[in-house]
Amino acid sequence: MKDFLKDTYSLSVMGIQQKMTSISAKTLLAIGLSIGTLHAASAEPTPRLSANAPNTYIVKSGDTLWDIAGMFLKSPSAWPKIWADNRNIKNPNLIYPGDKLLLCKYKGNTPLVGKDMGDGCKGVIARYTNSAQPNEIRLKPQVRIQSYDDAIPVIPLKSIQVWLDRAVILPSEALKDIPYVVGSEDNHLMAGVGQKIYVRGNGIQTGQYYGIYQPTSPYILKDNNGKDYNAGNELTQTAKAVATQVSNDIATLEIVQSYNQEVRLNNLVLPEKESRLPNTFVPTTQNITGGSIIRVLGSIGAATKNSVVTVNLGELDGLKSGQIFNISQPGKKIKDSKSDQTITLPSEKAGSLLIFKTFDHLSYAYVLESYIPIKVGSNITTPNNLED
Repeated sequence: MKDFLKDTYSLSVMGIQQKMTSISAKTLLAIGLSIGTLHAASAEPTPRLSANAPNTYIVKSGDTLWDIAGMFLKSPSAWPKIWADNRNIKNPNLIYPGDKLLLCKYKGNTPLVGKDMGDGCKGVIARYTNSAQPNEIRLKPQVRIQSYDDAIPVIPLKSIQVWLDRAVILPSEALKDIPYVVGSEDNHLMAGVGQKIYVRGNGIQTGQYYGIYQPTSPYILKDNNGKDYNAGNELTQTAKAVATQVSNDIATLEIVQSYNQEVRLNNLVLPEKESRLPNTFVPTTQNITGGSIIRVLGSIGAATKNSVVTVNLGELDGLKSGQIFNISQPGKKIKDSKSDQTITLPSEKAGSLLIFKTFDHLSYAYVLESYIPIKVGSNITTPNNLED
């Protein structure tokens, strides 16, 4: 499903209200890579540069912010401390293919990375500190028009696209009020592109586009008392359709696009909305506890680098799209042969992940790094600092 991705938006589907948060278009317009607005305080540790950090780098198509941060830093998540934003131009923090990045020194030995506008590190520092004179700002005028969609993303979009655009998690109580497929032309049990389907439910509007969704396995978790509960129902989009006719509570829709699946009876129908993809990450400063990986998406095995996973915390628990968390594998329980006691070994750092789409109490995340196979049940923890 495609969505407008406001900071916090409500999915209103025929009387259903379900908050879902993704990286927003407004946020992208306002801050882009706004991580650069965080100036390092003198008391904070200086980020450690990579041994092979380049003095200059020309951004290429296919680069991600995580890749570039890793070129300059031992810990890519420390990028907010070294990015030099240019506050004198509109949307200065977006990075595009073709941009020339310079590694500069600021206030002694503090590293700073910024865009070269033809005046080298002197100009990078002047714009960062807002000390550039007006006649210094336009040393290299830009004649090309760049859209926000052309800016490099923080992570490979292909890895998350299906989950960002065509998946949603809703509470079980919301499902009963969502319109659903009751039939198709010629009474076929399945329907494809160009065919008509009939949907029952309120709120369908002629001329509007809708996503057709197939429910998947619900997220059954245990509460603090060990009792099972339904934390949410995942729906994956199978097709896109346009409403051509509405009569009372029965609507006729024509399928205009299929996502490698056919539409079936009882599939659910939600409004189709346009999405923007993420191109920023932000540090996780709040101490968030109790998080763990509860599902590896698209796989029955362990997660590795580039995997997409679901975690058991969401917007209402303090998570935001763009936050980074450490992943740790719980320590094994073993028997001490000498004392005959059962002891728990220390947990083992397994990798890191980035939250890219949140719901009320669940979120989708992308595995940035993995040092060992990451199993369901692995914990996610707030980094102690940007060097974690």
